[in-house]
Order: sequence, then structure tokens, then C-alpha cells
Amino acid sequence: MALLRVYPTIPLPRLPSNLPVRSTNFAVRSCNLQPQLHSRKLVLAVKEKLEKEHHSLPVGRNGRDDEDMIQWFLKDRKFSVDEAVSKLTKAIKWRQDFEVSKLTEEAVKDAARSGKAYVHDFLDINGRPVLVVVASKHFPKAQDPSDDERLCVFLVEKALSKLPSGKEQVLGIVDLRGFGTENADLKFVAFLFDVFYYYYPMRLAQVLFVDAPFVFKPIWLLIKPLIKSYASLVRFCSVETVRKEYFTNETLPPSLRN
Repeated sequence: MALLRVYPTIPLPRLPSNLPVRSTNFAVRSCNLQPQLHSRKLVLAVKEKLEKEHHSLPVGRNGRDDEDMIQWFLKDRKFSVDEAVSKLTKAIKWRQDFEVSKLTEEAVKDAARSGKAYVHDFLDINGRPVLVVVASKHFPKAQDPSDDERLCVFLVEKALSKLPSGKEQVLGIVDLRGFGTENADLKFVAFLFDVFYYYYPMRLAQVLFVDAPFVFKPIWLLIKPLIKSYASLVRFCSVETVRKEYFTNETLPPSLRN
């Protein structure tokens, strides 16, 4: 007769009933989709508001339906639709009144002939277009201020047209070698920085004041309050610094070679 062997039963440990039950949920999140959709929504909101409230403004490039321009002004106004609309309206009206679209090499040739300002043929080492001003060649009492203003806007437009893909700002260089009191023009400086603030916001990366003479110091004290926050973009430096830090021997602006 076969004998059955009985083994003792070992009870399994019981888990406390108050332990939380965890469940695993998987979610796919897009890191880029939401900001892009939000930005697109704001652009459309600005377009609709401009069409409704400022229907007489032109359309097309640099017009009220130019989405790249709208996006840029939204960025400048920290994505406030109302503030972007307000600033854009002024900028588009200004472009009309100033007749920016009619500015050509021929239209500004008389002021440009002086050599007081030009857009450099090469980019700086950071890939930015370069706008150069030779202060010693500017004589406000002998020149028509409206000609200087048109030349200024033409050169800003020209510099921006040279922006490489992925770049958004230009470098400004003011060559102050040989500067004298007869070259000082506070009104034009105020105009220049107003142009960048109101109509070309955030397009100016930095302004180099090169080899500023002693006589320029009191003038700078007058200029600084006029340009407000743009004063933080100004760097006083030597021509040697410009040569070493911003260009190569092959790309150095011609007026800074001597």
C-alpha cells in the first residue's frame, strides 16, 4: 500500500491593504507643436485685427498681411496682440509716408557719394551684415537732413536684405576717428535709433563706437538718454579690436584698413 507524504503548507505573506495601487500611463508629448500652434494663432489674430481695424493699410510684403513681419513684431512686443497691432500699424503707415519702397541707389546717390555710410560687402565673423558710418564725413550744416534720413533707411533695408538664412540682426560700426564737433548731429542720431526701435525692432545686434576721441565724450552724454535702452548695445572699442574680433584680413571693411 502506497504511503502519501503530507508537506506542511507555508502561508504567503499578505501585503498591507493601504498601499497605493500604481498604474502606468504612457503619453506622447510634442516639444515643438504647441508653441508653433500658439504662435500661428497669434499671427492670425493680428492679421484679423489689422484687417478689421486698419483695412486701408496695404497688403503684400511689409503690409498688414505679411506674416513674417507680423511674427517679428509679435516677438518684439512679447507676443501681445494689441501691442503688436499698435506698433505694426505705425510702422506700416511710416513706410508708406516715407516711401521706403521707392528708395533706390539712384535716389540716394548724392548723399551716398560722400562716403559717410555704406553697407559692407562682406559679413562679419558671426555672419551678420555690416552697416558702417564714417562720422568724420558727416557735416549736418552743409547737408540736407532729409537726404541723410533717406540714405539711412535705404542702407538699413539693404543690410537686412543681405541677412543669411537663420540670421536676424545686423552689426553697426561708427568710425569715430577724426570726429570733431562739426560732425556732431544729435537730431540725426535720435532719428536713427527711432528708426530701429519703432520700425526695425530687434534688428540691431550691436553698435561699435570705434576710437572715440576725447571730444566725443560730452556728446555721448547727450546721446545716451536719447537712445534709451539701445545704449546697452553700444561698445566702445579700438579699430584693432574690430579687426581682430569681428573680421578676417579678407573681410575687413575698407574704411577700417588704415
